[in-house]
Amino acid sequence: MADDEDDFERPRWKAWLLNRFVLTPVILLAIAGAWDVYASMHADGRIVGRVVDAKGNPVAGADVSLWIFNFTTFNEDRHVTSGPGGVFTITGNPSHSVQLMAQKPGLGASSRVPLRLYFRGQNATLTEPLVLPGA
Repeated sequence: MADDEDDFERPRWKAWLLNRFVLTPVILLAIAGAWDVYASMHADGRIVGRVVDAKGNPVAGADVSLWIFNFTTFNEDRHVTSGPGGVFTITGNPSHSVQLMAQKPGLGASSRVPLRLYFRGQNATLTEPLVLPGA
Protein backbone atom coordinates (compact mmCIF):
# COMPACT_ATOMS: atom_id res chain seq x y z
CA MET A 1 0.00 0.00 0.00
CA ALA A 2 2.91 2.35 0.70
CA ASP A 3 4.13 1.86 -2.88
CA ASP A 4 0.78 3.06 -4.25
CA GLU A 5 1.05 6.36 -2.30
CA ASP A 6 4.59 6.96 -3.62
CA ASP A 7 3.32 6.67 -7.22
CA PHE A 8 1.09 9.74 -6.76
CA GLU A 9 3.71 11.94 -5.08
CA ARG A 10 5.07 14.79 -7.22
CA PRO A 11 8.75 14.73 -8.11
CA ARG A 12 10.85 16.77 -5.71
CA TRP A 13 11.97 19.26 -8.41
CA LYS A 14 8.36 19.95 -9.43
CA ALA A 15 7.30 20.57 -5.83
CA TRP A 16 10.25 22.97 -5.45
CA LEU A 17 9.36 24.92 -8.61
CA LEU A 18 5.68 25.23 -7.73
CA ASN A 19 6.47 26.52 -4.24
CA ARG A 20 5.12 30.06 -3.57
CA PHE A 21 8.57 31.15 -2.43
CA VAL A 22 9.87 30.42 -5.93
CA LEU A 23 6.82 31.38 -8.00
CA THR A 24 6.32 34.84 -6.45
CA PRO A 25 9.83 36.18 -7.18
CA VAL A 26 9.78 34.63 -10.67
CA ILE A 27 6.46 36.35 -11.48
CA LEU A 28 7.72 39.68 -10.08
CA LEU A 29 10.92 39.42 -12.13
CA ALA A 30 8.89 38.67 -15.27
CA ILE A 31 6.68 41.74 -14.69
CA ALA A 32 9.71 43.98 -14.04
CA GLY A 33 11.46 42.62 -17.13
CA ALA A 34 8.40 43.23 -19.31
CA TRP A 35 8.14 46.81 -17.99
CA ASP A 36 11.83 47.43 -18.73
CA VAL A 37 11.42 46.17 -22.29
CA TYR A 38 8.32 48.37 -22.79
CA ALA A 39 10.07 51.43 -21.34
CA SER A 40 13.18 50.97 -23.47
CA MET A 41 11.08 50.69 -26.63
CA HIS A 42 9.02 53.83 -25.81
CA ALA A 43 11.64 56.21 -24.41
CA ASP A 44 12.58 58.36 -27.40
CA GLY A 45 11.41 61.56 -25.68
CA ARG A 46 8.88 62.33 -28.42
CA ILE A 47 5.81 64.47 -27.58
CA VAL A 48 3.22 65.04 -30.32
CA GLY A 49 0.28 67.44 -30.13
CA ARG A 50 -1.77 70.11 -31.90
CA VAL A 51 -2.30 73.85 -31.55
CA VAL A 52 -5.72 75.36 -32.27
CA ASP A 53 -7.36 78.78 -31.89
CA ALA A 54 -10.42 79.52 -29.75
CA LYS A 55 -12.73 78.33 -32.56
CA GLY A 56 -10.88 75.01 -32.90
CA ASN A 57 -9.10 75.87 -36.16
CA PRO A 58 -5.52 74.57 -36.49
CA VAL A 59 -2.77 77.16 -36.01
CA ALA A 60 0.38 76.73 -38.09
CA GLY A 61 3.52 78.65 -37.13
CA ALA A 62 2.83 78.77 -33.39
CA ASP A 63 5.81 78.61 -31.04
CA VAL A 64 5.45 75.62 -28.70
CA SER A 65 7.72 75.54 -25.66
CA LEU A 66 8.61 72.63 -23.40
CA TRP A 67 9.06 73.35 -19.69
CA ILE A 68 10.96 70.77 -17.62
CA PHE A 69 10.67 70.30 -13.85
CA ASN A 70 13.98 71.12 -12.14
CA PHE A 71 13.69 70.14 -8.44
CA THR A 72 11.55 73.15 -7.40
CA THR A 73 10.51 75.01 -10.56
CA PHE A 74 9.83 74.51 -14.24
CA ASN A 75 12.48 75.82 -16.64
CA GLU A 76 12.00 76.42 -20.34
CA ASP A 77 13.99 73.81 -22.24
CA ARG A 78 13.23 73.94 -25.96
CA HIS A 79 10.95 75.36 -28.65
CA VAL A 80 9.40 73.95 -31.80
CA THR A 81 7.07 75.47 -34.37
CA SER A 82 3.72 73.94 -35.24
CA GLY A 83 3.39 72.84 -38.83
CA PRO A 84 0.44 72.48 -41.18
CA GLY A 85 -2.67 71.40 -39.35
CA GLY A 86 -1.24 72.86 -36.14
CA VAL A 87 0.70 69.64 -35.44
CA PHE A 88 3.98 69.82 -33.52
CA THR A 89 6.55 67.23 -32.47
CA ILE A 90 9.05 67.74 -29.68
CA THR A 91 11.97 65.31 -29.64
CA GLY A 92 14.56 64.58 -26.99
CA ASN A 93 12.42 65.22 -23.89
CA PRO A 94 14.67 64.19 -20.99
CA SER A 95 12.09 64.40 -18.19
CA HIS A 96 9.00 62.73 -16.77
CA SER A 97 7.30 65.91 -15.49
CA VAL A 98 6.85 68.59 -18.14
CA GLN A 99 4.55 71.41 -19.15
CA LEU A 100 3.72 72.62 -22.67
CA MET A 101 2.69 76.07 -23.83
CA ALA A 102 1.96 77.55 -27.27
CA GLN A 103 1.96 81.17 -28.39
CA LYS A 104 1.63 83.15 -31.58
CA PRO A 105 1.59 86.92 -32.08
CA GLY A 106 -1.96 88.12 -32.62
CA LEU A 107 -3.47 85.00 -31.07
CA GLY A 108 -1.91 85.13 -27.61
CA ALA A 109 -0.57 82.31 -25.47
CA SER A 110 -2.18 79.14 -24.22
CA SER A 111 -2.07 78.21 -20.58
CA ARG A 112 0.67 75.77 -19.60
CA VAL A 113 -0.56 72.21 -19.88
CA PRO A 114 1.04 69.74 -17.43
CA LEU A 115 2.05 66.36 -18.76
CA ARG A 116 3.05 63.69 -16.23
CA LEU A 117 4.78 60.67 -17.72
CA TYR A 118 5.45 57.27 -16.14
CA PHE A 119 9.17 57.34 -16.95
CA ARG A 120 11.83 59.75 -18.24
CA GLY A 121 11.70 60.35 -21.98
CA GLN A 122 8.41 58.50 -22.44
CA ASN A 123 6.78 59.06 -25.82
CA ALA A 124 3.42 60.80 -25.51
CA THR A 125 0.61 62.17 -27.65
CA LEU A 126 -1.53 64.95 -26.21
CA THR A 127 -5.21 64.03 -26.10
CA GLU A 128 -6.32 67.67 -26.00
CA PRO A 129 -4.85 70.43 -28.20
CA LEU A 130 -3.13 73.55 -26.89
CA VAL A 131 -5.69 76.34 -27.31
CA LEU A 132 -4.71 79.92 -28.17
CA PRO A 133 -7.27 82.44 -26.85
CA GLY A 134 -7.36 84.79 -29.89
CA ALA A 135 -9.38 84.17 -33.03
